[in-house]
Amino acid sequence: MDAGCPRLPDTVLFEIFLYLDHTDVLAVGLVCQQWRAVARDEFLWKELFYRYYRVSRDVPRHPGAVSWYDEFQRLYDTIPCVEVQALKEHNDQVLHLSFSHSGCLFASCSKDCTVKIWSNELDISLQHSSNMRPYNWSYTQFSQFNSDDSLLLVSGVFVGPHNSSSGEIAVISMENFTLLSRVRNKPYDVFGCWLNETNLISGNLHRIGRITSCSVLWLNNAFQGIESENVNVVKRLFKIQNLNASTIRTVMVADCSRYDSPDLLLDYEEQLAASSTCPVFDLGSDSEEEEAKPKLPPEPAVQELPDAGGVPAEPGLQQLFDDIMEGRMRPAMTETELETKVAELFVRNRTKPPEPNLLPTDSNTKYLIFTTGCLTYSPHQIGIKRILPHQMTTAGPVLGEERRSDEFFDSLDHVIDIHGHIIGMGLSPDHRYLYVNSRAWPRDCIISDPMQPPPIAEEIDLHVFDLKTMKEVKRALRAHRAYTPNEECFFIFLDVSRDFVASGAEDRHGYIWDRHYNICLAKLQHDNVVNSVAFSPVEQELLLTASDDTTIKVWRSPRAVRIRQARRPRPRKLLFSWLMNQKS
Repeated sequence: MDAGCPRLPDTVLFEIFLYLDHTDVLAVGLVCQQWRAVARDEFLWKELFYRYYRVSRDVPRHPGAVSWYDEFQRLYDTIPCVEVQALKEHNDQVLHLSFSHSGCLFASCSKDCTVKIWSNELDISLQHSSNMRPYNWSYTQFSQFNSDDSLLLVSGVFVGPHNSSSGEIAVISMENFTLLSRVRNKPYDVFGCWLNETNLISGNLHRIGRITSCSVLWLNNAFQGIESENVNVVKRLFKIQNLNASTIRTVMVADCSRYDSPDLLLDYEEQLAASSTCPVFDLGSDSEEEEAKPKLPPEPAVQELPDAGGVPAEPGLQQLFDDIMEGRMRPAMTETELETKVAELFVRNRTKPPEPNLLPTDSNTKYLIFTTGCLTYSPHQIGIKRILPHQMTTAGPVLGEERRSDEFFDSLDHVIDIHGHIIGMGLSPDHRYLYVNSRAWPRDCIISDPMQPPPIAEEIDLHVFDLKTMKEVKRALRAHRAYTPNEECFFIFLDVSRDFVASGAEDRHGYIWDRHYNICLAKLQHDNVVNSVAFSPVEQELLLTASDDTTIKVWRSPRAVRIRQARRPRPRKLLFSWLMNQKS
């Protein structure tokens, strides 16, 4: 028996260790012989794990774990929660971070209107900085490397005539940091994204009425100034109607090729998806309430089109006008309600139907994912549209000439209703799961004016959706908070690694959760709002956070810190150096 460590019953010893933090548990275990004797007892470590982390006992051990002891140590030793470096080269709010796929580089965007490229070595250093003010940009807001890391997409806010603000996308070569092309992007919070190595997606917005518009998503070739004049460099991808002041924003592409072999399968709570608080419904339904009822597995998402028994658009519009003129509309419709009703009737038989089977059928399937809405201008729905193989290139008809003349709009293949203001989205590395930051609306709220959305909660809910089944999995994660109202609400970027998910927040912290256990593991301190987080794609024990305090902080796990310190050459102590000099 070790001196100073009295013999205690194992159950009492176990209760003592429940009240120690990770460091105490592991440190005391090194010196206490009795603790070493039970340290590999799986039952004790299982009990310690469930009670210390307050994990439901329905949750099994991580599928990659060898033992409960190793799992307890993993959640202590591999979380990137130790600050190792603060980068202060930006002189205004830092809004976004993105890693290259190799993990060797990362880019940062800022209100100082620069995009900076950093080299991720033992100590991170600035490699290049591009100032976008000469192109009439107000600031840079988002960046993304293409699949082979040869090009960087940079999205920003462009100040046009009469101070009207829209967006613009720039493509920068990583070989010599030259600007290759620029593409307009409206609204600016479409952000833009890569579809493949050389083609990117941008947006445009056309106003039809006061609260009605249509969003056009374009496929652009990154080398627009180089291609022959006989080769298309841009092609319309989709044209989608917007109602009630909503617009398409925050586009991203999900690759379905790894859906059957994900890094981490989140299936132990699949039975809870049916009772999700966030209904997932197909566009053919008549109401959200109908979709919320228990039912058989959903049919393929097919939009309901007029048939012999339906009401075609023109007679429907005529009937609406006749009812208005003859006073048969009770209660009387407001101007906003009338515009929405007319737009719905007009587009009814001018919309191409959804794809008959949304779920992925082959490895080449890709989904276009974006935020949208149907009730108000604040983004409260996630739209999903399958991208077909022939649409993945700018070759072919330019402006949709292949469509029938009466098909003006594309319909969405699937919609996920969040019932709240969406402020962030991110895909898991295998693209199987979509993580969504949202601020909830009050339960049972009614929206009568699309220009006055409901108040939003300060708590941020982090939802998880399985893109293979189109269902919500796991309960929403909570810990982080935001305080700005609807009209001032801004995007808070999140990121997902193999085992963890991280997000910024307005409460001056970044947060890290474990994807399998659904528990918050760490809070990362800043002096102001944390706008963006980014895991290294090749080393999830490295995390970056960007803040309004103008800094980028670099966080590594305790294990990574020990390894880095061991690699560094240790300076020779003065006494040892003096003795060696005396001998010589």
